[in-house]
Amino acid sequence: MPFGFFSSQFDDQGIMDDGNWQFCGLSRTQRLYAFGASFVVGMVLSILSTLFLLTANTTAFAIIYSIGNIVSIFSLTFVIGIPKQIKTMFAPVRFWATVVYLGMLVVTLALSILLHNFILSIILVIVQFCALVWYAASYIPYGR
Repeated sequence: MPFGFFSSQFDDQGIMDDGNWQFCGLSRTQRLYAFGASFVVGMVLSILSTLFLLTANTTAFAIIYSIGNIVSIFSLTFVIGIPKQIKTMFAPVRFWATVVYLGMLVVTLALSILLHNFILSIILVIVQFCALVWYAASYIPYGR
């Protein structure tokens, strides 16, 4: 089993406990592969979105960058499940970081689609990235 060293670690911590809930009937190994694949797809989308900056198509850049971030965030649901992901995201220690980050995703998508403004789209993506850093730091003890 290629992820055997992960399985025992996750079993000890209860991260991948199936309990009464399973993700689409996937085995633990399949869920780890799905997590890795969807995380990589999200990161690739976010990185490839910069190609649209070369053509000055900031609307496409902001949309694909945001979609890449959304895919990356939801990749964790393969490991811990949707209910636990939502509970973890909205835990008191990271509630505002989550709200700001998700809000910036929505604002970036909405304003980039509606206004097609180059400078505004770039600013929104930068603020969205800062919100992502804050959100990610909320998972590190004293990282905020």
